Amino acid sequence: MYANLVLLNGKFYTLDPQRPRATAIAVRDGKIVYVGDDDTARTLLAPRGEVVDLKGACVVPGLADAHMHLNHYSVAMQTVNCETPTLKECLARVAERAAKTPVGGWILGWGWNHNVWGGQFPTAAMLDSITPTHPVFLRTKSGHAAWVNSKALEIAGITASTPNPAGGEIPHDANGQPTGILLESAEYIVARHIPEWTLEQLVEAMYAALTDSAKKGLTQLHDLDGPLSFASEQVLYGQGRLPMRILKSVPLDHLDEAIGLGMRTGFGDDRLRFGQVKMLMDGALGPRTAWMLEGFDSDPTNTGIPTLEVEVARQAVLKANAAGIGCAIHAIGDRANREVLDIYAEAKPLYPQARNRIEHVQLLHPDDWDRLAKLGVVGSMQPIHATSDIYIAEKHWGKRSVGAYAFRTLLNCGTVLAFGSDCPVEVIDPLVGIHAAVTRRRADGAPGPDGWYPDQRLTVEEAVRGFTWGAAYAAGMEDKLGSLSVGKLADMTILGQNIFAIEPMEILHAGVLGTLVGGQFTWRAASL
Repeated sequence: MYANLVLLNGKFYTLDPQRPRATAIAVRDGKIVYVGDDDTARTLLAPRGEVVDLKGACVVPGLADAHMHLNHYSVAMQTVNCETPTLKECLARVAERAAKTPVGGWILGWGWNHNVWGGQFPTAAMLDSITPTHPVFLRTKSGHAAWVNSKALEIAGITASTPNPAGGEIPHDANGQPTGILLESAEYIVARHIPEWTLEQLVEAMYAALTDSAKKGLTQLHDLDGPLSFASEQVLYGQGRLPMRILKSVPLDHLDEAIGLGMRTGFGDDRLRFGQVKMLMDGALGPRTAWMLEGFDSDPTNTGIPTLEVEVARQAVLKANAAGIGCAIHAIGDRANREVLDIYAEAKPLYPQARNRIEHVQLLHPDDWDRLAKLGVVGSMQPIHATSDIYIAEKHWGKRSVGAYAFRTLLNCGTVLAFGSDCPVEVIDPLVGIHAAVTRRRADGAPGPDGWYPDQRLTVEEAVRGFTWGAAYAAGMEDKLGSLSVGKLADMTILGQNIFAIEPMEILHAGVLGTLVGGQFTWRAASL
């Protein structure tokens, strides 16, 4: 049993209860063949194998992002970054881009957050004052609203008399005119007029995004974007340029096509495989489109927007599970989560092997806290949302926030938690997510030393498990990934500091020294 790679002098946190700690790992043909001590590992090295002295570095199983949007992330890296502390700065960035764009060309951007700017939605007139000749389309940080100018409204044919689309809303001002904000499905009335990226353009943008992800220590992404994203991933796979593992889900619009082709969850190989069918049950907290059992504290008559009819979702889940396809359903509000759980409760006895998920699980009614575990539903959550949303959750949900981002409650009930970032909604950095889960605090220390609802904090090991074994389980790959165990794939993240030993607030700054996928470095710091 010879090894082509031996990693020595490390602090390995394996997440394998049979051997939780080790100082060395040996790898052969992309798999782990030994976990243990340095001396034994040295004896396994093949004549031309490589030895890496980790110099005491902390190593964990390869970190994964169990919920992100690779197409949107790749494109967002090329567009205006609208995540600014002030409205004025955002407008300045749009103006700067407009000055470099031919007249009539689209100005695209992502990341604005009106809650940071004071709580009021911006308007088309604000963008008109910057650039009346370029159509502008800027998605909010949540991805559930868009801010457009009058030129974009004109191109899309949106007027005072345009009706709200199903699952969306076009807000109007006091004079009955569109404000320039488009909520939920209303976004697409404008978005469909934006020239699509070509496959070739997205392939290169995606490769840049994946390279950046590898530097963050990521070894697997669960991509919830559409067919063009899947096509780009296949091109990169065929070119040998896919630097990490991808679990690719498909939108509900393409469920029948997937079934017609005989696709089943798990089809593919260890590098690129088919995941679940993605659905959206409601909107988001920021624009108050999350579907609620009762109105928002800040707007008691508003119970949000159900973006998918319950019966449509029910039929889709039953159809997908019958065909061997799992489901991943976006649910933010307590009403949306309850409706999804009711559907999964119906499907469970019929298709007990289906590995279904709820994406986000941001607010649960106390009556529903234990239902994910009882139904075997994966809680696909994003810890960074908890700290990012502290103040708007307090404003819009008030005391109901006790059931928001309830990591500890769900874990204690026995729920499998799979953690991610929802990138580009949030930064694609698993250390930021681990920090949020462990501290429930922002980078500046807010809201205080104990964190927001401190009883929901996780230990470092529990948080890391969400980004490793939990994500592997959600992908149906827990037999191959998620722990550093003999026989599993050699995916590892080498950290700059020992996050299990340092002060929790310092986890944000731990850094990544190396990322290995199948025993191959996809990112390696010069010091390693």
